Amino acid sequence: MSQFFYIHPDNPQVRLINQAVEIVRKGGVIVYPTDSCYALGCRLSDKKAMDRIITIRQLDLRHHFTLVCHNLSELGTYARVDNTVYRLLKSVTPGAYTFILQATKEVPRRTLHPKRQTIGLRVPDNAIALALLEELGEPMLSCTLMLPGENEPPSDPYDIRDTIGPQVDLVIDGGYCGVDPTTVVDLTSGAPELVRKGSGALKPFGWSDEI
Repeated sequence: MSQFFYIHPDNPQVRLINQAVEIVRKGGVIVYPTDSCYALGCRLSDKKAMDRIITIRQLDLRHHFTLVCHNLSELGTYARVDNTVYRLLKSVTPGAYTFILQATKEVPRRTLHPKRQTIGLRVPDNAIALALLEELGEPMLSCTLMLPGENEPPSDPYDIRDTIGPQVDLVIDGGYCGVDPTTVVDLTSGAPELVRKGSGALKPFGWSDEI
């Protein structure tokens, strides 16, 4: 059975953040809150941990994994962006968005979309997630905690523990954080293209939220 931490959603306890990050560094898979919904996360360099996430989610090779970053300073290491795209990203992050971008060679090929060589990147507006990422010092490989056969991600950390506790190393209870996944925007061609409408507002991109 996994460990279970209650971490304050506004003032994360440093001791628990450090313990959670140590679990990630040792190859663990964690469940953690974001500004959209709960997510699964592991270290980018850890293939075994990634494979465990694939098993939990029953994902195929076409799934877009996301690098969840502490801020945009990490962006240039993992994605190719021009000044126009960077300004757009800066205007809407942190926030409930995932951006599809062309990956650099620093991103392991196993995490990329097999045909497009792209990766999702995002900077969440969630104090717990940001504290984890700051302490880790690198992005986490992540995806929404959407369980097979379900129509929306679970929002109750106690239910998450009861359902997949044996399959992960830590469940972080950060309170209710919603069931709407991120808004996904493809920026590989420069001009924003809406892939999925989610919890992030569309107006910053000139689109109507009624789409």
